[in-house]
Amino acid sequence: MKNQRAARRYAVALMAVAEETKSVEAVAADLASLGATLRGSRELRVLLASPVVRGGRKTAVLEELFGKRFGPVTMRFLALMALKGREGILPEVAEEFAALRDRKAGVVTADVTSAVALDREQEAALRTRLEGSTGTTVRLRLHTDPSLRGGLVVQLGDTVLDASIRRQLERLHDRLLHGDTAGTQA
Repeated sequence: MKNQRAARRYAVALMAVAEETKSVEAVAADLASLGATLRGSRELRVLLASPVVRGGRKTAVLEELFGKRFGPVTMRFLALMALKGREGILPEVAEEFAALRDRKAGVVTADVTSAVALDREQEAALRTRLEGSTGTTVRLRLHTDPSLRGGLVVQLGDTVLDASIRRQLERLHDRLLHGDTAGTQA
C-alpha cells in the first residue's frame, strides 16, 4: 500500500510536468514501453532493485537502454527516480500514470471474463452497452475462463456484473437448498 501511494504521488507529479510540456501521450508511451521491458527482463529488475548498485550507475544504465527511445521528460523522471532510490516502484508509477491519463480522458477499463473468447461483434456490442450505461469510453481487457460454462463476468472498477452460467447455477442451488422460491416463477 505504501508503494502504491508513493507511485501515485510520483505519477501525479509526472502528469503535471507532462501536461505543462504537452507531452502526456509521449510520456505514457514511454512508460508503457518501460513497464513491458521491466516485466520481460528479470536482470533489469534485479539491477534496479539492488541496494549495492548506486543511483548514478542505475541512471547510466537507464540512459543507455532508453535514452535514444524516450523523450526528455521521461528520461529526467527516470534519472530523478534513480537518484532518489525509488526506481523499484517504476512499474507501479507506470500503471498509476496510465490510470491517471485514462481518468482524465474519461476512459475506463473493464475486465471481461468469458467461458470462450468473444468475437469482434460481441466485443463491439458489449463495449457499446457498457459505454451507454457508464457514459464513458470503455476499454475492454478480455480473459477466458472455461469454468464459467457460459455467460460472462464484467469488472468495472469496484463493480462486478456476474452474468455467468456458473453464478446462475450457484444461485439456483442456494434457492433449492434453502427453500427460497422468491424470484422463481411457477
